[in-house]
Amino acid sequence: MACPACGGGLRKWGFGRTRTVRGLGADRVTVRPARVRCAGCSKTQVLLPTALQVRRADTTEVIGTALVHKANGLGYRRIAERLDRPVSTVRRWLRRVPPEHLHWMYTQGCERLATYAADAFSRIRNTRNPLHHTLTMLAAAAFHARERFGFEDPPWTLMGMYTRGRLLAPPRGG
Repeated sequence: MACPACGGGLRKWGFGRTRTVRGLGADRVTVRPARVRCAGCSKTQVLLPTALQVRRADTTEVIGTALVHKANGLGYRRIAERLDRPVSTVRRWLRRVPPEHLHWMYTQGCERLATYAADAFSRIRNTRNPLHHTLTMLAAAAFHARERFGFEDPPWTLMGMYTRGRLLAPPRGG
């Protein structure tokens, strides 16, 4: 793995802070992520498992489930109720998926799917709902990765990896 700042080599350098995030229902996940330091520029990075999202108190599965509900036509209040999350949190999540980010995620899913099962594209129907189509591409890539390589990781974990922990776009710089 290379440093995102300079491309230098990364070495173990302790751990990030222990954090507990919410899973679906009453599930909680506690992790102590690894920290690495670049041999070239000395910058440090925290390596989050792909089951988690960057700067979020909920797992990839929870946020992904909210996006699936949105793609299927539910509004943020009903999604918040189903996931037992604050309305403001769910509304904020849904606002963090602008068209540019959707396009980026779609591209990530297509690239992975082309690598794992290029023939699968002919079996995927475009629903004319960009969010739904994007999630379908990511899910198809996860399905074919599990099938082809025998991965046992949950689909949302693989989808988190494909999107580099960014199912939601980062906030705009201020």
